[in-house]
Amino acid sequence: MEWVEFGDGRFSIHGLPWFGEQKPSVSRLPVSRKDKFREPVWNLAQCPAGGRIRFRTDAVEVGLRADFANMPVMHHMPQTGESGFDVFVDGRFMGNRWPDEKNHTEAVWKIGPDKRMRDVTIHMPLYNAPVITHVGIEEGAKVEAPSPFAVEKPVVFYGSSITQGGCASNPGGTYQDFLSRWLGIDYVNLGFSGQGMGEPELADAINDIDASLIVCDHWANTHETLKDNLPMFVGRLRAGRPNIPIIVVSPYCYPDDILGKTVRHDQRRWVNAFVKKAQAEGDRNIYKMDGYKLISRDSTLGTIDGCHPNTYGFYLMAKGFAPLIKRVLGL
Repeated sequence: MEWVEFGDGRFSIHGLPWFGEQKPSVSRLPVSRKDKFREPVWNLAQCPAGGRIRFRTDAVEVGLRADFANMPVMHHMPQTGESGFDVFVDGRFMGNRWPDEKNHTEAVWKIGPDKRMRDVTIHMPLYNAPVITHVGIEEGAKVEAPSPFAVEKPVVFYGSSITQGGCASNPGGTYQDFLSRWLGIDYVNLGFSGQGMGEPELADAINDIDASLIVCDHWANTHETLKDNLPMFVGRLRAGRPNIPIIVVSPYCYPDDILGKTVRHDQRRWVNAFVKKAQAEGDRNIYKMDGYKLISRDSTLGTIDGCHPNTYGFYLMAKGFAPLIKRVLGL
């Protein structure tokens, strides 16, 4: 196995828009503007949710080395998703590796029975901050650029822990990853667990990304403030990107929604009213994603705790999102 320094140009890094200027850091936000973001947002940005290493190779084995400063353990999310790395080959899951007792990961994955060119994607952890040191490639193997996406520019997803990936069982099991594989789209994950407050600093960061579509999925953290926050946040996006398509997501169904009115019922009404008003005022590129088409009253088992999706829930969310995103992107 040849161990190649992480950041080597033979391997394409996706989902980390500022990687080129700050490698080998896998921060999801620009280091140059660290002081612009609240500390908890910045800390969560060091978890490279949605970060991917992509390449084509005829290798039979590939690998990865990484270290972690600590090993947090959440009660409702497996370590394979929180701190693990996934490998997918030609769009199919081939394995996961998580840190050992010394907080070190050294993965070697067998990805095929013979030498032929395959597309490889290594997914980075959702809820821990690795220092990735090396990518492993079988000695003498070819390494080429990955197959192109169907859409050149990435989709940016902004939101809460749901967007970040809580609580998928593995990094490649988020709704964005299902959509990426099914539709051939690149994406950037700007979900911040408990901190998706719709802040102008985040809108400015999103506007710095040359994206094909922006998805605003931050209802879960804004609660009663969503009514006023949504016009401000989308307005800030529109100021920087006047013509980009924007999808605004309304709440999906929690199990306790059947017990009586919750703030989520109000949020659904506010999202509907906001999008209708924007469309009536001439915004032809704003759309609503009905959360009940993501997780409905009949599919709340798709949450691990009544709130956060498990991998099945993320699969359902992707199934709900796919028709609208295909239509918006002309796929």
